[in-house]
Amino acid sequence: MQPIVAKFGGSSLADAKQFRKVAEIVRADPDRRFIVVSAPGKRSSGDTKVTDLLYRCCELASAGKDHTPVLEQIRGRFEEIIRELGIAFALDAELDVIDRHLRTAPERDYMASRGEYLNAKLFAACLGFSFYDAAEAVRFAPDGRFLADETNALLSAALSPLERAVIPGFYGADETGRVHTFSRGGSDVTGALVARAVSARLYENWTDVSGMLFTDPRIVPNPGVIDHITYRELRELSYMGASVLHEDAVFPVRRAGIPINIRNTNRPDDPGTMISHDLPPAAAQRPITGVAGRKGFSALQVEMSLMNNEIGFGARLLSILAAHGVPFEHCPTGIDTMSVVVDTAAFNACREAVLRQIELQLRPDHLSVEDGLAMIAVVGHGMGGQRGIAARVFSAVAEAGVNIRMIDQGSSELNIIIGVDEADYENAVRGICRALSDATESENDG
Repeated sequence: MQPIVAKFGGSSLADAKQFRKVAEIVRADPDRRFIVVSAPGKRSSGDTKVTDLLYRCCELASAGKDHTPVLEQIRGRFEEIIRELGIAFALDAELDVIDRHLRTAPERDYMASRGEYLNAKLFAACLGFSFYDAAEAVRFAPDGRFLADETNALLSAALSPLERAVIPGFYGADETGRVHTFSRGGSDVTGALVARAVSARLYENWTDVSGMLFTDPRIVPNPGVIDHITYRELRELSYMGASVLHEDAVFPVRRAGIPINIRNTNRPDDPGTMISHDLPPAAAQRPITGVAGRKGFSALQVEMSLMNNEIGFGARLLSILAAHGVPFEHCPTGIDTMSVVVDTAAFNACREAVLRQIELQLRPDHLSVEDGLAMIAVVGHGMGGQRGIAARVFSAVAEAGVNIRMIDQGSSELNIIIGVDEADYENAVRGICRALSDATESENDG
């Protein structure tokens, strides 16, 4: 039987009580053979994540200040878990190694990785599983680039002899042994890499919510849980701000055709959200899967008469952005106009230089920048087969008193993206969700 890979986040393993919950979940299914863990998260709203304490240690040591009190806080967190679990286990030797590292040449990535490392060691002892250090197989180049194919080969070879193992998430190493980390939330990526390496039949991602929500609950109270979603829909929603799963975690399992199940550690009987290539028939009939968005965009507006006759104009405009390390997010165009939506923070780092080069190289009739834009994505595979979805979205935004600044839709009809002023973002999302909910209820009544 192909194994299940289960990844547990920081809130799932914040204290001894949570350790017991997770151990019970793992033991409930003997196919859960490979477990990936994050560092201990917050135990309460006023608490501090272990990873943040480790970053603080590194900052103090790098500044030549005493890191010992913060390191003792970390030691205390783990000792409290060990004591309350009642197991014969100690992390003193590992913590001493960390202390020596801080006193010699502290490195930020190494320190950030130690929360996962220590937690995996402890949880392996709790379960009676093997511990396998991700630094042995999750491979990075010396410049920090992740090496996917090399990682898959190394992980497959290392894990195949093991019956059961706990693996720390979030980090790997280059061939010299120097530790490199993924971005925050990168334990999701490690879980997906392990799932691909062991040819898992399922990748479970356990967190503190019962699946992926239809929209942001901070804007729309009590949105429903999405029961099924495709990899492509997830990618669109994650990119636009839905944050239940690290977006880079999709690619290793999507490539291998392994479904993902988002589950709630505190409500293990909830089915959660299933992510796969295709939707079951009932879910496939639904027009909209979710609504997501985020603020912080700017739009470069370029106008030039007979732009369509100037071959390569668009390519040259985008190459100027690329030369300054600014990726474009969306690119709606007209016959003599071209808008390029970019992330404002990335654009601000080189704004004047980019605008100057556009003027010099392209000689546009008019060039301007609009800041303060928010982008909202309405995503669903079923949109292409149903009439009136776009009309509902646009009408809902208008009824909310919001002016649409930009519209973009991909050729696949997987999503509709609109741009609005940041001040109107929440009202627009609420209006869209209300209209889509009312339309669904009306169809069900009919």
